[in-house]
Amino acid sequence: MESSPLLRAGIRSALDGEGGIEVVGQAGEADHVLPMVVGAAPDVVLMDLDLPDSGSMELCRTLVREAGIRGILGMTGRCDDAELVRSALLTGVRGYVSKSARAHEIVGAVHMVGSGFMVAGDVAARLMTGMLRVPGRPTEHDPDPVLTRREREILELVARGYDNRRIARALTLADKTVRNHVSAVFSKIGVNCRAQAVVYGREAGMGLTGGPRGARGARGQW
Repeated sequence: MESSPLLRAGIRSALDGEGGIEVVGQAGEADHVLPMVVGAAPDVVLMDLDLPDSGSMELCRTLVREAGIRGILGMTGRCDDAELVRSALLTGVRGYVSKSARAHEIVGAVHMVGSGFMVAGDVAARLMTGMLRVPGRPTEHDPDPVLTRREREILELVARGYDNRRIARALTLADKTVRNHVSAVFSKIGVNCRAQAVVYGREAGMGLTGGPRGARGARGQW
């Protein structure tokens, strides 16, 4: 959802054209977002994060809480705003791109979020690492002493940005089994949320190889 009709039209053209993404709806008013998303059930919601009075964050919380949406990709003109990064992560946003990004960058970000990955620019990634590093934890550490082989595999995929469902498919495990492993990993490495686990794994050199295959035919909401 974006308040500028011109920007909405340009992005829709890029997604429908070269992106290979089915745009199932768009909204220019905050009140129209939730009913449209509930009705269309998109894989990815592309959200303007610059709405006034924290309206964007409240919308994101509502989409996660009431519509079960996990694939929220934000767009912002403030990629270096630490408070925006923090708020977006807490509301469940999977990443964001600059409003000045090129069409192919936006398309790639939509595919990545649709595949279960997190997306952030260089500046945002540095801010996330600084904010989410566990207090008192050294910047370099090795999870080997505390994790089993399977738990290390789980952390590797978490560090790549995989959600539990994608981990289950990758390792041919039941969803419940993955949830149990993830909880055990979080407990052993001393983190409280998935974002902290991503930072922990990255600092241990995990999640840095391999890339997304893309969400071919991903369905998006704009």
